[in-house]
Amino acid sequence: VAFTTFTMRQVQAHQTDQAQIQHVMMAAFDKPAEPLKVVPVVVHGDYAVAGWIQAGRGGRAVMRKETGHWTIMVCGGDGLKEAAALALTGMPTASADALAKALAAAEATLDPIVLKQFAMFEGVVKVGADHAAHQHPKSAVKH
Repeated sequence: VAFTTFTMRQVQAHQTDQAQIQHVMMAAFDKPAEPLKVVPVVVHGDYAVAGWIQAGRGGRAVMRKETGHWTIMVCGGDGLKEAAALALTGMPTASADALAKALAAAEATLDPIVLKQFAMFEGVVKVGADHAAHQHPKSAVKH
């Protein structure tokens, strides 16, 4: 029973993290005329990667949980699928490896059109907590 309770708490915490990440992304970037879709969201400890699509374009956001709150560290495209690139954001190598594997599994279930939208984001843009509400990730997307 103790193991089952522990496992259920882990699942609930993961779902809560995913909901919080979606909320942070929506609060920063969702617009009535250009709704934001956040999917998939993969979490490992205090780090996460979230895919997003808006106005026919997309990308990925690397997130970090600090003092109980999720913040956007960087936005980018296909480069953020790789463990080596994730480690460059400052996360531990074990977290980067786990996130890259989880992201590959989650994205394997997505429509190829969605994956092409994620790839449209060129480069990597540092966002940070104080800039998240003011910087729109699609500004770095190739038009």
